[in-house]
Amino acid sequence: MKRRPKRTFLVFLVALAAGAALHFVYELLPNVFTALFSPVQESLWEHVKLIYWPMLCAGLFLTRGESKETKGPWALATLIAAAGVLGLGYIHRIVLGGESAAVDVGIYVLMLALGFVLARMLDLPVIRSRAEALMLLALALGGAVVLFTFLPPDGVLFMDLERASTWGSIPY
Repeated sequence: MKRRPKRTFLVFLVALAAGAALHFVYELLPNVFTALFSPVQESLWEHVKLIYWPMLCAGLFLTRGESKETKGPWALATLIAAAGVLGLGYIHRIVLGGESAAVDVGIYVLMLALGFVLARMLDLPVIRSRAEALMLLALALGGAVVLFTFLPPDGVLFMDLERASTWGSIPY
């Protein structure tokens, strides 16, 4: 993967703005198409979309014209960033009972930045050699994002935290 720090930083800023904008798209234009890319409720799972789609687009843009192996680090970084959003969101919202939008935004910015940094740090032969498997996993995450938008399973990750008592949802 070619190292272009200025270009990568500019793409990061665009991805950051795009993810922030995605948060409100469904609210402004509620339909099936916007539901694929924008959270339809305030669940932890739906917020994966804010990381997944911008990271996917950024990775494809920054590695366009290069071999498919260069997409492996981006796929892995996207998976890690999405897991980080879920994990940190779970700790903040469920374990600690937090409701701070500032913390939510901080988690989003932190995980997107970490995703971009990891995509560069993970550009290693061992990762590149597994690019196809990593791309399939990232594609599977995208499939799960779409599927669970319309058919969310029961569980705290899929619960609309804006309409539910967070503490009331924790089994004792």
